[in-house]
Amino acid sequence: MTPQQIVAELDKHIIGQGNAKRAVAIALRNRWRRMQIEDPLRQEITPKNILMIGPTGCGKTEIARRLAKLANAPFVKVEATKFTEVGYVGRDVESIVKDLAEVAVKMVREEETAKVRERAKDAAEDRILDALLPAPKRMGFSTDAPEENPRDAETRQKFRKMLREGQLDDREIEIDLRAIPPGVNIMAPPGMEEMQEQLSSMFANLGAQRTKPRKIKVKEAQKL
Repeated sequence: MTPQQIVAELDKHIIGQGNAKRAVAIALRNRWRRMQIEDPLRQEITPKNILMIGPTGCGKTEIARRLAKLANAPFVKVEATKFTEVGYVGRDVESIVKDLAEVAVKMVREEETAKVRERAKDAAEDRILDALLPAPKRMGFSTDAPEENPRDAETRQKFRKMLREGQLDDREIEIDLRAIPPGVNIMAPPGMEEMQEQLSSMFANLGAQRTKPRKIKVKEAQKL
């Protein structure tokens, strides 16, 4: 996007602050131009950060939030407690980087989830159909894969159509689901919050691969 297009997008949501809009639009465009340069030359160009100063309510946060959305970049709002008065209790400024990284990871997770959503939906349908139409047990010691019966395939397609139309939502099926590990609360002294989160995550992952059969309705199984 050109600076003019960026300003036009900001004008749709923010009234006034024309100078600020133009400044951030040019800065964003310059960063994009820097990314188009080859690596050896790119290292010689230092990108300029943006510092907005103004009274509360003038639109600083909104400009930053809208700009991040246009650039598809993570955005987080924090309080720089290191520069506040003595005795103020809050989060450390160093946690800004951690919060920003968490937002970036969440954005990437949502993008990757969107890419595989259709495949995950098909896999969920197949799993539900397997529970509704279990394969017949084989007799003897043959290891050959059983031949697919055309009638079974036709029945499976009929059930798939009924499933997509919601006619099977109230049916109850039994499927294997991952067991939910018990919650563990860990008390940590001030300044050790990161270690507390890591320990809690470690205990939460214990036994995460265990599964147990559960009886649930088809509508709920589609979400799992």
